[in-house]
Amino acid sequence: MIITTRIDRIGSHFTAVVIGAMQLLLMIVITVAVLELFWLFFTSAADWLRNVDSVPDLQLAVQRRFAGVLLILLGLEILESLKIFFTEHKVRLELILIVAVIAVSRHIIQLDFEHTDGLVLIGISALVISLTAGYFLVRWRTLSNSGQRTEP
Repeated sequence: MIITTRIDRIGSHFTAVVIGAMQLLLMIVITVAVLELFWLFFTSAADWLRNVDSVPDLQLAVQRRFAGVLLILLGLEILESLKIFFTEHKVRLELILIVAVIAVSRHIIQLDFEHTDGLVLIGISALVISLTAGYFLVRWRTLSNSGQRTEP
């Protein structure tokens, strides 16, 4: 009994240290990524503006910048998931689904729709519908359980 209690306490401290280290690493990665994104933007802005000769060129340039911003947002959502896990000691499915939607959205933004196979587009569409439906159901259940809402 005493040994089990000590092992549980050691396990809790170990988990706290690991999550704290992961949070610190994520903060460093996000900070470096934001600085790099700014650096890339300002050092390449003149080049990409000179090379934009048409709307498709502009679309490609903007898509790349949006993908960079979504990548940073993805890191922030993962950091938020770690914070919640650290404080509540449970994984919030709602946040995991948000991270997945952001990740898939980032890839969709980078797709070349003219050269992407139709089956791939159907698969991505099914994935987006599944993720958003899952998010809706989890959110609806959360609100129903808290007494705020009883129907979708």
